[in-house]
Amino acid sequence: MPQVRHAVRDLLREQGLGGPDYQDVTDGLLLIVSELVTNAVTHAALLSPQVTTEVAIRDGQIRVAVEDGHPYRPKAVQSDHAQTGGRGLMLVKSIALEAGGACDVERTGDGGKVIWASLPLPLPPPAGHHEPATSPGPRSP
Repeated sequence: MPQVRHAVRDLLREQGLGGPDYQDVTDGLLLIVSELVTNAVTHAALLSPQVTTEVAIRDGQIRVAVEDGHPYRPKAVQSDHAQTGGRGLMLVKSIALEAGGACDVERTGDGGKVIWASLPLPLPPPAGHHEPATSPGPRSP
């Protein structure tokens, strides 16, 4: 799974989305990718040994999708706190919704599924705009 996370991080940097203005989106997206790929490998690998990951940037959104050939459609459920797993899709949905994005599970034409999440991209600051310098705090005379 680290290979997919690193590839997505590198892609974001190549697209100019690796700076501090995009840190929250990058962190959220990398966590989503980790969860979705881990879930696909853990739950679908026996019936679907191939997993496809797609990242698309358009219309002010970044979307990541993980596709496998397993027919089971997972649901985001609150799980028992005593369990060590079962919260992955709930975490993905929470990250997406909190950021103002979306998450869904769709069937593919061959009976598998695609689980995707999208996050809105922050608007970059206008050209020539500089953040005001912050002071260390009040000074004594």
